[in-house]
Amino acid sequence: MNRPPYVLVLAGGSGERFWPLSRKTRPKQLLSLFGGESLLGQTVARLEGFVPAENVLVLTNAEQEAGVRALGLPIPAENILAEPSKRDTAPAIALGVGWVAARDPKATMLVLPADHLIRDRAAFQRTLGLAVEAAEQTGELVTIGIQPTWACPSFGYVEQGGRVELSGAAADGPVYEVRRFREKPSAEVAAEFLKQGNFRWNAGIFAWTLAAVRRGFMKHAPELEEFIQGWPQGGDVRGWLAQVFPTLPKISVDYALLEKAGRVLMVEAGFDWDDVGSWTALGKYLPGDTEGNAANCPLHVLEAGGNLVFSEQKTTVTLLGVSDLIVVQTGDALLVCSRKDAEKVKHLLPQLPAELL
Repeated sequence: MNRPPYVLVLAGGSGERFWPLSRKTRPKQLLSLFGGESLLGQTVARLEGFVPAENVLVLTNAEQEAGVRALGLPIPAENILAEPSKRDTAPAIALGVGWVAARDPKATMLVLPADHLIRDRAAFQRTLGLAVEAAEQTGELVTIGIQPTWACPSFGYVEQGGRVELSGAAADGPVYEVRRFREKPSAEVAAEFLKQGNFRWNAGIFAWTLAAVRRGFMKHAPELEEFIQGWPQGGDVRGWLAQVFPTLPKISVDYALLEKAGRVLMVEAGFDWDDVGSWTALGKYLPGDTEGNAANCPLHVLEAGGNLVFSEQKTTVTLLGVSDLIVVQTGDALLVCSRKDAEKVKHLLPQLPAELL
């Protein structure tokens, strides 16, 4: 790296699959699911020693801004900004590009989700460093690919192509061309991807120079480049965003840019990774017993197995004669569902009163 990149942390997700613990003003990335720091707090802490604190920018939304600021993140207060409305990842990243360009138009930029679980900080920083090197040496858009551990149908996939040679310290890095992006496949197709061995999970982690990403927006999503060009140099950024940002199209960065780009590179991740997308995924990180039950609270069972229990108040829970359930208790709500229906929790929300959302 010629100089430290800027890092845009996307922290505006809704985390609906973690209801009732997750709410509109306190979504997944603000929760302490594993004890200690929130997922967003862990994400920012993971960058310590890699970039200076003033280079870390956190983008949230108006509903969640107060909750983000309440975390006391070790970054300047002006490095937290809220979208006035939700417009998906392409407009959010365009906002970040404008934000970074106003500080340093020749910068390199990383984009990170705020809600992933990554424990090996050193390996994570090595991979990010390689992605930055690849972006700076080639002038291409770079994504991070995760080695799949199972045929997950709820992740996007990247098909790995030929090896890309870099120079200097990055010469031996696992950098490849991307053959294609594939959105969430069926279970059968995901199994075929796993069998082929050259597909990786798309982690939503990106690296690029501002010149490269703006060139891509200009060609494939000119309305987003026009938005970037309009970024006010000084003055009322929030007021300008409130007027302009809601007019941008709702579109993901995969559809708007990456799938249309002529050449995208992929760095294979050298770190552990989990997006912890639902209550089921959380179970393997909680204390468990020999019957497959996992809980964050005192749990007593009889003829019960494969259950996951999470109590915000650490209430003692007893289970008798039930299997494969998810039980989540908060101060004002209780969720009981089958483990196989964990992904459907968000479909309950339209039926609930506003005070529970």
